[in-house]
Amino acid sequence: MDAATTPVQAWRTQSGALLRLRLARPKANILDAAMLGAMEGALTAELGQGHTLAILIDAEGPHFSFGASVEEHLPHACAAMLRKFHAILLRLLAAPVPVLFAVRGQCLGGGLELVSTGTRIFATQDAVFAQPEIKLGVFAPAASFLLPERIGRPAAEDLLLTGRGLDAEAARAAGLVQEIAADPEVAAEAWFNANLADKSAAAIRCAMAAARGDLLSRARVRLADLEALYLTDLMQTRDALAGLQAFLGKRAPTWEHR
Repeated sequence: MDAATTPVQAWRTQSGALLRLRLARPKANILDAAMLGAMEGALTAELGQGHTLAILIDAEGPHFSFGASVEEHLPHACAAMLRKFHAILLRLLAAPVPVLFAVRGQCLGGGLELVSTGTRIFATQDAVFAQPEIKLGVFAPAASFLLPERIGRPAAEDLLLTGRGLDAEAARAAGLVQEIAADPEVAAEAWFNANLADKSAAAIRCAMAAARGDLLSRARVRLADLEALYLTDLMQTRDALAGLQAFLGKRAPTWEHR
């Protein structure tokens, strides 16, 4: 695809063994329908090609992603948005090879949910990770499952209920980030070369299935339950709509607590 028009660039390095995907709508790299569709297309087109040993996902510009489109969270669009986004997350959780993420700057909302599917996260010192949805009167469905799996329930609930962020050092201490580097893409490729480049693709596929089979089974059930909670309970509240509209209107929300 033309790099000038696609929201996601795809190419290969390491003699074709490392599939590179790049979010390419800086500076926000919003995970809207176009971005998610392009990612799905790239994964479908590329994952069956060659002797892929890993995927490395990064982003163009100073920030990884500000998250999902707030406009697509509004009642007329949120059901379709959640289905599409959760399908991508399940696709990454089910990936037959390790998924590496290189994160610079802010990784917020859906951006953090996306990287939480990864096998290993590399980040710059100035990276910030947060689930700010609660500040908009909503919650983060996928993160409500993925973050406890990755960093434990107390730490995950702190992020989910307060909306506060973790800097790179705190994220590494929590177990979210595995390596801090000035150039996380270079660090990820170095890790690939040291640990995966000499492995059998067939063995990697079986090892991933073995390691993630239980996680994937539970994710399918929990994401469906969380979608239902979001759509049938949360989106019926006055505060959810008020919070989203306040964000879009660049004003502070007024809560009715119902």
